[in-house]
Amino acid sequence: MEQKNKEIKIEEMFEAGVHFGYSRSHRHPKMKMFLFGLKNNIEIFDLEKVKEKLNEAKEFMKKLGMDKKMVIFVGTKPEIKGIIKKYAEEIEASYVVERWVGGTLTNFDSIKTRRDYMDEMTKKRESGELNKYTKKEQLKISRKIFRLKHYFSGLEQLKNLPSALMIIDTKKDKIAVREAKKMRIPIIGIANSDCNPEDAEYFIPANDNSISSVNFFLKELVNAYKDGLKEHKDEQKNEDAGDSKKTEDNK
Repeated sequence: MEQKNKEIKIEEMFEAGVHFGYSRSHRHPKMKMFLFGLKNNIEIFDLEKVKEKLNEAKEFMKKLGMDKKMVIFVGTKPEIKGIIKKYAEEIEASYVVERWVGGTLTNFDSIKTRRDYMDEMTKKRESGELNKYTKKEQLKISRKIFRLKHYFSGLEQLKNLPSALMIIDTKKDKIAVREAKKMRIPIIGIANSDCNPEDAEYFIPANDNSISSVNFFLKELVNAYKDGLKEHKDEQKNEDAGDSKKTEDNK
C-alpha cells in the first residue's frame, strides 16, 4: 500500500509514545485544548487532535514536495540529531543539529558568504593548495574550517532562503522561530505541552523529547514530501508524453 493511502492509526501513535507531555506546572496556557487528561502528574495529549494536526502538516509537506521546495530541519537536542540528519538527507533537505546561528535567515547573504568560504578553504586543503602556508597558518585555517563545519554542516546546499522550517521543539529553538516569523517563512513544529502553539503555522501537539515519537512524526512527514515529489514526477512525465504526441501529430 502506498504511504499516501495509509491511514494514521491512534494505536501507532500510542505505541510511539507521542501522547506524553510534561507536568501541569510546565504547561503553556494555549496548549490546554489539545490535552486529554493527567496520568501520574504527566499531561496526556488528545491523540485525535494530534492526528488532525499531523494530517494538516502532511498536506503542507506534500505540497512542498510537489513544488520541489527546500525545507530546513531544525533539532538541536543531542538525542535526536541522528534522526534529524537521517530524514533530512532522505529528501535532500538542509538541516541544523548544532546551535542555530543567529542571522541564518535574517542575514542570509552574510551567512552564505561564510559558508562559501568554508567550502572554498575545504577544497583548497584537500587539493594541497594550503601547503604553501606555514604549519602554524595551516593549523589556524583548519581550526576555522572546523568551527564553520560545526555550525554550517547540513546547510551546504542551501542557495536561497528555504520555503519552510521543520522544528522539533519550538521553545528550545526559539531563535529559529523568531527569524522564520520575521522572514515570513512557515514553520512545521512538533511542540510539547510547554510550547506556544502559535509559534508554528503547522504545529503538532506531541512529545518532542522521545526518540520514538520524533521518529514517528518525521517518517510520516518525510513520506508525505516524497508523495509530493512522486506526483510532480508523474505530472512531468504526462506533460512530456503530451508534448511528444503533439509533435508527432504535427509531422
